Amino acid sequence: MNKLLMVLLMFGIAGCSNKTIYDTFLIVERNKCAKEPSSTYFECIERTKTSYEEYDRERKEISETQKRIDEGGFQKKHDNHKE
Repeated sequence: MNKLLMVLLMFGIAGCSNKTIYDTFLIVERNKCAKEPSSTYFECIERTKTSYEEYDRERKEISETQKRIDEGGFQKKHDNHKE
């Protein structure tokens, strides 16, 4: 975990893009998968196959939903559908 944190900090300081940081994170995770028993290796690798674009889209959706919840908009929108 400390190695991952150091890598992420180095990229952050260097001004690398979020995509570069995400790609590096996937490499680290895949290296961890190599240490998994063969029975769980392929499942572990599957978890690292999300593209940056898909990850970013999901992250933005979650962020927007959380923002609406924090602002009370989610409940108001949900209440309007009940009427």
